[in-house]
Amino acid sequence: MKSLLRSTPRCSILAAGALALACAAAAAPSALAQTMGSAPMHAMHHAPSLHLAAHGEVRVAPDMATIMTGVQTEAPTAEQAMADNRARMNRVIAALRQRGVAERDIQTSGLNLNPVYDYRENQPPLLRGYQASNTVTVIVRDLARVGQVADAVVASGANQINGISFGLDNRQAAEDQARVAAVRALQAKAQLYAQALGRPLGALRTLSEGVSYTPTPPMPMYRMEAVANVAADNTPVAPGELQVRINIEGVYDLPQ
Repeated sequence: MKSLLRSTPRCSILAAGALALACAAAAAPSALAQTMGSAPMHAMHHAPSLHLAAHGEVRVAPDMATIMTGVQTEAPTAEQAMADNRARMNRVIAALRQRGVAERDIQTSGLNLNPVYDYRENQPPLLRGYQASNTVTVIVRDLARVGQVADAVVASGANQINGISFGLDNRQAAEDQARVAAVRALQAKAQLYAQALGRPLGALRTLSEGVSYTPTPPMPMYRMEAVANVAADNTPVAPGELQVRINIEGVYDLPQ
């Protein structure tokens, strides 16, 4: 009898706990439904939008040229190879200054010294000597003198010309023109899409800018007057035109 009286309160507590859990479980779906019902519909569905890309480009005449030129020498010893190279490169730099190239437009871009071996069949390599090379990047701001500069460095001792490129001293104006053209093209495309869909065009949500690189650039449009200005005894150089291109992407809202 005493054992039964002691177990009764414990059974009551367990029953009360089970009842509380059952009530909480029964109330949970209702609370969840109330929470989902209070969430706004636009939080569960993205508003329609247009994600578009466009570009703008302008063609401008370059106003500067960059030439990579240098001297390569070979001698039995490393010291002699460097000494010969130094003497010839000093003459090249002096010739550049005589042609009006400013000190700030002459920059060393490569200096190398390497052993040179003769390779024979079934024989170990035989050291023949050392090869020294010194390369400079030269900016020529007077395009009418580019050919003169190239001829002058070769005459003074340069035996390498690794390329020539044309550019703009200040790209800002050309890039801004391309940006304006790109934005106009993007806006026109967005309006066309909205009209075709029969919807009003909303606000521009995002706008990003990028740069594209093409492995094969378009052929330059050579200007005959530039070629005609080159003297007959100088290497002819045609600067052509530069294509400045800006790529953009934008996201427009598309209201219902």
